[in-house]
Amino acid sequence: MKNSRMLRATMAAATLWVAALPPAALAQVGAQGGAGQGAYQVGDRLATPAVSAPAAQTTFREITWDDLIPTDWKPEAFLADLKLDELQDADPRASEAMQRMREEWDRAPVVQRLAGASVRIPGFVVPLETDGEQIREFLLVPYFGACVHVPPPPANQLIHVIPDKPVPAGWNMLPVWVEGVMAVGRVDSEMGVAGYQLRGIKVEEYQEPLPK
Repeated sequence: MKNSRMLRATMAAATLWVAALPPAALAQVGAQGGAGQGAYQVGDRLATPAVSAPAAQTTFREITWDDLIPTDWKPEAFLADLKLDELQDADPRASEAMQRMREEWDRAPVVQRLAGASVRIPGFVVPLETDGEQIREFLLVPYFGACVHVPPPPANQLIHVIPDKPVPAGWNMLPVWVEGVMAVGRVDSEMGVAGYQLRGIKVEEYQEPLPK
């Protein structure tokens, strides 16, 4: 399954990232604060409701982050020969492997047929443009801490969002639903390379699905 491959690749990337950090930086990992961090841990992903909103109530098709990954792309492929369990903190091999992975992930392929699609997808907000009161531009990321506490995921797991209406600055790293029209094209930012763009027609706070 794409999801399990992406999770394995993400965990491998996290291992490389920690191994590449200098000892002084390791003590700060997980100690950084910020809005909305109490309910989630780094790497947490959002649950998608089992039942989508009725068609009569929305024109947006609900998608998952797996839908953004081409079926023939293997994000973990180049890591297969690395013996990650042998890497120690600040291992120079980890820094080299991390650089290779970053280059590979920044040019990750996208799903071209999503261009022009009206979609609805949940994720976490990573602000790009804010005045301290409102966020006018942000990256939508699939798991908590991406681009902030851990390196950016592949380009096909980052969505550059420009909402029709700015969202509150307090939504920094909070989970949201975004409804909008998808475009395919890379956007470079200081927080990561996004492979998708989304005109955010509607952005609303995410609510955890009710237990069955």
